[in-house]
Amino acid sequence: MAHLADFSTENRYQAIVKKTNRLTPANTEEIREILLEVNQPNFECNVDQSFGVLVKATGEFGNTLHHRLYSVADLPEKKNGKPVITILVKRCSYVDDFNGELYDGVASNYLCDRKVGDEITITGPHALPFVVPEDKNSNLILIGMGTGIAPFRAFVKHIYKNVKDWKGKIRLFYGARSGLELLYLNDKDGDLTSYYDEATFEAFHALSPRPHMADPIALDSAIEDRAAEIIEMLGQTNTRIYVAGYEKIRDMLDKAFSKILGSKEKWEIRKAELIAGKKWVEIIY
Repeated sequence: MAHLADFSTENRYQAIVKKTNRLTPANTEEIREILLEVNQPNFECNVDQSFGVLVKATGEFGNTLHHRLYSVADLPEKKNGKPVITILVKRCSYVDDFNGELYDGVASNYLCDRKVGDEITITGPHALPFVVPEDKNSNLILIGMGTGIAPFRAFVKHIYKNVKDWKGKIRLFYGARSGLELLYLNDKDGDLTSYYDEATFEAFHALSPRPHMADPIALDSAIEDRAAEIIEMLGQTNTRIYVAGYEKIRDMLDKAFSKILGSKEKWEIRKAELIAGKKWVEIIY
């Protein structure tokens, strides 16, 4: 996996916050949908790309520029000749391993605090590992947690709106702490639900059994419940698995797929085949 230092910040653009909406309830983790209008008409960011946000930060050795990548969360468009892009941002904090103190995430808090009309600096575009296969018979297993839904929202909309006539199965597994946090898959904010009528698309929700406590999201259980279909899909050479979410998703998925296939060894072999064929791709936050 590439590191942030590998992504150039040379191409910089100015973007204006046109809209910022909180998608999650007030008593839950804050996730915002932010709409940005880029001042330079030549900026172009597609669904298989990401862009960076540059934030001035004060570090131990003086002022620095903090760089953070974001996936587009909707189909990019142009309004009045200017590019418009949508992102999902979760307000984050972290505990320092050395001193045990709690710190606010630089880019996420900066973006969540922006108001309509504020200007930010973005970079890119940068390549994303998620690509739409040329073969429309390809099967896609999309697995996301939290803001990991963002690239898949744009991805699915692109397939059914622009690619069209998709013949392979698309199965989206999404984990959230509660039903209110099912971003783009709920009655209030959902638009991925509009694809439920597509014969090739199904989405499965995985929720925490006790959303107000620290219980893990049961994403593995949701996947195991579809074991028969997943075994069938994994037996086909044109199946791809795309994963986006928190780091702990790796162990969760390895355990779930090992259980589905009957052993850890069988899953390790199949996963190695997928990775070698560039058919297992992950973005870990």
